[in-house]
Amino acid sequence: MIRPALRRIWGLMYRHLALYRRSWPRLLELAYWPTLTMCIWGLTASFFGARLGSAGAVAFGMLLGGVLLWEVALRSQMGVAISFLEEIWSRNLGHVFVSPLRPWELVAALIVLSVVRMAVGVLPAVLLAWALYAFNLFTLGPVLILFAINLMAMGWWVSLGVVSLILRHGAGAEALAWSVLFALTPFSAVYYPVSVLPAWLRPLALALPSAHVFEGMRTLLQTGTIAWGHMAWAFGLNALWLGGAGLLFMLEFRSARERGAFLTMGE
Repeated sequence: MIRPALRRIWGLMYRHLALYRRSWPRLLELAYWPTLTMCIWGLTASFFGARLGSAGAVAFGMLLGGVLLWEVALRSQMGVAISFLEEIWSRNLGHVFVSPLRPWELVAALIVLSVVRMAVGVLPAVLLAWALYAFNLFTLGPVLILFAINLMAMGWWVSLGVVSLILRHGAGAEALAWSVLFALTPFSAVYYPVSVLPAWLRPLALALPSAHVFEGMRTLLQTGTIAWGHMAWAFGLNALWLGGAGLLFMLEFRSARERGAFLTMGE
């Protein structure tokens, strides 16, 4: 039973991977925005770092580290959402579910694809940050893996929420694939600590796993110690949000199937 499911997951993945194998503009697009963002913020951080001395060096690391890690969440979220939208744009969603493919297999394929897209998009930016600004993100150590897992998981549950809205409202909700996670950036404490936010906004920020990840990153860069409390909160919140987003997706998927929306979506 597991082997047929894996074969169906791989089949859907291969359908998308084949597009990138034969299209260098698609591959270039994956790395374009992370690299451009890193260069802009890298120059900004270098400007302030040169004027603040040793304190500026720490601020430089916090800013550029935040930029690169936030791209992990952004690329993971867009990896799921864009791959799903490509099925809609190609009018392929109805054909996919004529096959024995199950909803969880679709989600699994999209999540694995998002990991591939994220790696292809973010790794060039990480390497260029080391080459251009002598900033090595990997100096954070093995805890970097835990940071990345939490940010990828956040991207997944945000994208499942977006996909659910697309299933409910059709093409009118497609713009959310690019905008939802950007709207959460001010509350994710990517470039500044949660304490900078107004007191009434801090509970909202602390309800997001990303805020705990970036608080943990700053603690690590400042003191060299791992904030395990923030790490535990990030994992716990991701589990909660991912469970809720998964339930919402299954409800909207069932509703869309009953309405016959898979055959008309994209028209």
